[in-house]
Amino acid sequence: MKIYFNNVPLIMKKHFRKLAKLTLELTGNQDKDIALGLSFISDDGIQALNKEKRGVDRVTDVLSFPLLDIHEGQKLSQFDSERLPNNILPLGDIVICKAKAKAQAKEYNHSYKREVSFLFVHGLLHLLGYDHMEKEEEARMMNLTENILLNVGLGRKDD
Repeated sequence: MKIYFNNVPLIMKKHFRKLAKLTLELTGNQDKDIALGLSFISDDGIQALNKEKRGVDRVTDVLSFPLLDIHEGQKLSQFDSERLPNNILPLGDIVICKAKAKAQAKEYNHSYKREVSFLFVHGLLHLLGYDHMEKEEEARMMNLTENILLNVGLGRKDD
């Protein structure tokens, strides 16, 4: 698995790799030949992206830009035709607003590490086809996210 980091603190990179591996495992995707991008950007940067890509002119905490037309429950193995010549399957990009994550960590009374971990897993699940448009989808996505965070010692009470 390859994660292309942009403005992500060196100390956090190993943690995000661990989260990605666990997320793939718990969604039934053992594929090691995948790539994704993770960027930390400013309020202005994410607001501009949100406006350009979604038509929403406001700051948000995380955006995901999937490269696959995947739906919840589909496996990455179904997308072998999308692999690059080096056999890598590109999933897409996740962009996290650092300032928004800090503010939300304070608001929710937990650590910054838990908040950016939550946002990363949330974004990765979107790249894997998960969504939260319906209440049932949202519940499944939230339960999976919390289970992943619990597995790395960042459960709501562990933080």
